[in-house]
Amino acid sequence: MWQNLAYILIGLGFLTLIGWAVKGFFMEDTIPIAIRVAVGIMGVGVVILLVVAIRDRIKKAKTEDFKGVDK
Repeated sequence: MWQNLAYILIGLGFLTLIGWAVKGFFMEDTIPIAIRVAVGIMGVGVVILLVVAIRDRIKKAKTEDFKGVDK
């Protein structure tokens, strides 16, 4: 239980720092709008790939057959 709480807190801290950096990037007036849009699109693509990979791994973990492992 404590390990899961630690992972959640680390994840929330990491997401907070990323959000702060992303907000600063997208609010900067000196960066052209085309660059900000392109970076945003790439970020969404990376998030989609990450979610798909995690979802597939969870599905495979549920169906894996450990024939050589004693219960």
